[in-house]
Amino acid sequence: MRKLYTIYLTLALICTVAYAAKKYPMTAASTVPGVRAEVAIDKDKNGNTRLKMSVQHLANLENLTPRASAYVVWLQERGGSPENQGQLKMDKNLKATFETVTPLKSFDVFVTAEQDFRATGSTGQEVLRATIQP
Repeated sequence: MRKLYTIYLTLALICTVAYAAKKYPMTAASTVPGVRAEVAIDKDKNGNTRLKMSVQHLANLENLTPRASAYVVWLQERGGSPENQGQLKMDKNLKATFETVTPLKSFDVFVTAEQDFRATGSTGQEVLRATIQP
């Protein structure tokens, strides 16, 4: 019985490690020196990439030069155009999280300070970036 328990425990540990999210630190621009951010990546049941970004100490938008009205999250496949994934909203403690699902496997994820959260192209100042590779 003890041997069977050990085998099940070992298998559970292997499965946990195999399905654990891979984390990528995000590089901050010099305009937001105190920010800390990372992106956690794993797969959903359909084989898509599930992305979860967590950010701490991001500057208030009104403190940026030039001022902006929204932080926008973008995904860009190698050789492709950036695609707006939505707005990164901060709480009063300058923390933010963002989650999305994409069919992309290798891509860049970055955050820009934009005048409009519905921007169709990244024209604002880039504040965070990470390269995701399987």
